Amino acid sequence: MDPESSQAGSAVISVSQFLDIINETLVFAFPQVVIEGEVSSFKISQGKFIFFDLKDETGVLNCFMMVYQLKLPIEDGMKVRVTGSPKVMGRSSKFSLTVRGVELAGEGDLKRSMELLRRKLEAEGLFAAERKRPLPAFPRRIGLITSGTSAAYADFVKILAARWGGVEVKLADVSVQGAAAPDQVVAALEYFNTAAEPVDVVAVIRGGGSLEDLSAFSTEPVARAVAASRAPVVVGVGHEIDVSLADYAADVRAATPTDAARLIVPDRGEIAARVAGLTGRAEGALRRALAQRLAAVDSRLNSLERYLRRPLEQVSDLRRRLAAGAGNLAAGRAARVESLRRALRAYNPRAVLERGYAIVRGPDGRVLRDAAVTRLGDPLIIQLAAGELTATITKEN
Repeated sequence: MDPESSQAGSAVISVSQFLDIINETLVFAFPQVVIEGEVSSFKISQGKFIFFDLKDETGVLNCFMMVYQLKLPIEDGMKVRVTGSPKVMGRSSKFSLTVRGVELAGEGDLKRSMELLRRKLEAEGLFAAERKRPLPAFPRRIGLITSGTSAAYADFVKILAARWGGVEVKLADVSVQGAAAPDQVVAALEYFNTAAEPVDVVAVIRGGGSLEDLSAFSTEPVARAVAASRAPVVVGVGHEIDVSLADYAADVRAATPTDAARLIVPDRGEIAARVAGLTGRAEGALRRALAQRLAAVDSRLNSLERYLRRPLEQVSDLRRRLAAGAGNLAAGRAARVESLRRALRAYNPRAVLERGYAIVRGPDGRVLRDAAVTRLGDPLIIQLAAGELTATITKEN
């Protein structure tokens, strides 16, 4: 049979066209598939492309994905569940699965992956204690990231109202489980970071579940977004025994969603009791201080009274002493005056003259005490007790 005749009824197409038809058929038949298997030959190329094989007991499937799409670190031997679309690569004509998301299928593998990522982020200092910020004492606006239909949301809001009330809660309603959850949580954190009205604190909460259910909060994008939040972040995911990487990155870890509400707002009863206690202590301290001040004032007044009384007493005593001293002084002065009077009378030249003596003065009026200083013919004045005589020297000594 002629080969050309056998192709007469069929259109001739190129290899590329045929591959396009196959890919269109695959997309139509399998727009999205979820395949579970074990990772092997894992490698990252140029820092942005990921290649690995997915295998089971009898088959091997080549996989390709972008680095940014990988939320948790994986390595050979891990059991994973991938979501993607089958495709035949044009240049190599190699059948491959273009992967859009990876979830760890085994709990042991999930723990292993989380530990790998924890070590990586811890080495970067993302969980360092010095990065932790204190929560505001009295927040006015809270950013809440959780599922709006969850029991965790209802419990959180109920505890807020019971403890404090009057707080504005801005809800970012997100998926808290599944492949879409990490991106939605990251977007919510970015929303609160750029909101026109910034929140005082952000709460990321979710109720309990298996390790796989909570795995969205242990992904690298979520952990980094929590650490990069502008407002302090409280993470309350699962139960007390559940610890996610978001818990490590948060400023404060809450054991449960309700515990997160208790940590964020104070209890009005406790605050009222504390205020009453502080008021009582302040009033007591004020009363004691006032009593001490009054006692100090009384002491000062008493001291002032004694100080003022002392000069009066001193003045009275001084008066008495001055009076007595004045009397004694007057008597002493009188006796002294009398003694001086007697002395003056004794030394009074007139008293001597009255006893018969005379005072002789020379021509110059000076009292003569030596006859040798006179000359013949000098006039003399002789003063007696009563009157004066004049004489002339008629004979030399």
